[in-house]
Amino acid sequence: MSGPKKRSVSIHGHRTSFSLEDAFHAELERLAAARGMATAALIAEIDASRPRGTNLSSALRLHVLESLKQERGR
Repeated sequence: MSGPKKRSVSIHGHRTSFSLEDAFHAELERLAAARGMATAALIAEIDASRPRGTNLSSALRLHVLESLKQERGR
């Protein structure tokens, strides 16, 4: 298993960076594709709804976790 990789994306008209392991990034891409949207659009949606004080990387991981739990019926 590899460690987090620094990635960048343009959301809301500005570049921002986050660090995610490949497995989390691949899952974000899958979730975005399932909704028919670009990965950057999903990241922007997560960014807009994350609790104050939560960094983007953590919010992305938590979104993936919650999505997987919902898919499993938990």
